[in-house]
Amino acid sequence: MQNTYYPDPNTYYPEPGPYGRPFPKPPRAKKPSFLFIIITMFLGSLALCAVVALCIGIFLAQENSTPRKAKTQKVTPLHPKEYYNLTIKPSITADFIDSVLDNYASPAKGKGQKLYDYGLKYGIDPAYALAFFLEESNFGTAGVATVTHSLGNIRAADGQPEYKGYRRYATWEEGFEDWYRLISKQYVQKWGLHTVDQIVPIYAPSEDNNNVDAYIRVVKQAIDTWRQGDIEV
Repeated sequence: MQNTYYPDPNTYYPEPGPYGRPFPKPPRAKKPSFLFIIITMFLGSLALCAVVALCIGIFLAQENSTPRKAKTQKVTPLHPKEYYNLTIKPSITADFIDSVLDNYASPAKGKGQKLYDYGLKYGIDPAYALAFFLEESNFGTAGVATVTHSLGNIRAADGQPEYKGYRRYATWEEGFEDWYRLISKQYVQKWGLHTVDQIVPIYAPSEDNNNVDAYIRVVKQAIDTWRQGDIEV
């Protein structure tokens, strides 16, 4: 028997899917050009350098604006007690004193010649005056010395100009000379004391909450450091 069935020409045939002809792939993203990459890296490097330079500038500005505090662990005194005698010829120069005061941003900077000259006048090595100045007020940058212009924070007697019980001077030069006068007249000539180990326990007694051994050590370390030609203690 003859097949009389003919399919309808309008019969629906589905479009090919994943298992037939594949769907079109999405377009790929366009890669940046080599020139664009180079320019981006260059601009990034410039920005990084600017940030680093800014940080360095801020650090240096803070360093220059802050008085430097003296350290006291650089040199260990190796000499006998007799070596640290105040009544000797100057062991440092006026210019060296100025360098120390300037290095620590002392308000007395520029007055090294006066500190040196008074040492000659009273027979005291000016290196010791500078060392006491260091221990008492970090060269006039701390404590009452910022007001009193005092090298050695000397106690005031009745009737003397004072600030919180300490002698107050109109100028740093007056404070320098008064310290030399006290050491020369009272400690050396009257009491016969010449060395750091003899003078400090009376000048800065433990009864006044002073650490006598630490005071002596700081003074000796400063003397040794400066006599070697170094500025920083």
